[in-house]
Amino acid sequence: MKNFFDRFSNDIAIDLGTANCLVYVRGRGIILSEPSVVAINQKTGQVLAIGREAEKMVGKTPGHIVATRPLVNGVVSDFEVTEQMLRYLFERARENKINLIKPRAIVGIPCGVTEVEKRAVIDAAKSAGAREVFLIEEPMAATIGARLPVQEAGGNFMVDIGGGTTEIAVISLGGIVVSKSLRIAGDRLNQDIIKYAQEKYKLLIGVRTAENVKINIGTVFFDENDKKNKLKKVAIRGRNLVTGLPEEITVSRNDVKKAMERSVNQIIGEIKNTIEITPPELISDIMKKGICLAGGGALLGGLDVLITKETGIPAYVIEDPMTAVARGAGVVLEDLDQYAEVLVEPEDLAPPR
Repeated sequence: MKNFFDRFSNDIAIDLGTANCLVYVRGRGIILSEPSVVAINQKTGQVLAIGREAEKMVGKTPGHIVATRPLVNGVVSDFEVTEQMLRYLFERARENKINLIKPRAIVGIPCGVTEVEKRAVIDAAKSAGAREVFLIEEPMAATIGARLPVQEAGGNFMVDIGGGTTEIAVISLGGIVVSKSLRIAGDRLNQDIIKYAQEKYKLLIGVRTAENVKINIGTVFFDENDKKNKLKKVAIRGRNLVTGLPEEITVSRNDVKKAMERSVNQIIGEIKNTIEITPPELISDIMKKGICLAGGGALLGGLDVLITKETGIPAYVIEDPMTAVARGAGVVLEDLDQYAEVLVEPEDLAPPR
């Protein structure tokens, strides 16, 4: 894979997430973390803001300005906007340096995406300025980012809970043996909190408010006798659906736990299903190593304890779970020859056998 041009190109690895994009530059590490949001003026078609500046506009724009996420459930839903966002990330990664040689890019994708969805990511990255584009499945990248021996003959169990999808995979000998991709993750949990506030308190709240509640007091398991944690509260503001007037209420950790319960149980159900279809020799390894949790959803209070309780296998949150996919893709970027087997190749690009 190495050639004369590679030493001069500003190669990058991107965790192209539904909620956040992280950029790793070869030789420099992770240099950028931005929300996957783009604000567009629909009258002119002009992109007004990308990333944090665009996120500030969510829910606060006039009719002709739309703050949108170009990725839904980890895949490209709006090609042109995704291309604009990638171009912005590429330019930020260059640090105003003039590069005559286009960069190579490694992009993280969910497990089980279609060939059309893979092609959309490759085309968007090439249109944004990449010379070559390689794809890596997110749980594989997260496992490499956790510094686990993915190329050895031993089972590694990774659960990556992002914004749009939860990726569950068993990895051995540089490949994914069993995988599940569930479209229940951080965004769904936000919607659960919004729905719960409407049903119980007749209060309409926005996505950002729900996200803040989840981050501040989001818990999926605590000891029933731990009343101090159970009753921990946070104030939220919204519009009363009965009176139509603004109102402030307080919600407890127990409220948030109840709101997210169904979705969390579905995630745990898929983890159990994955364990059931995993070869017994790999289960033996996993019981020793444990279940690794990555992604922003891994930070939910008590999730590791609940998974351990439900599966009987120790679960733990890896170090710095939110950057695991970007770090893993960066490790591959630094040594493409050694990690060539972990990359995904679309069928229409694969060499004939």
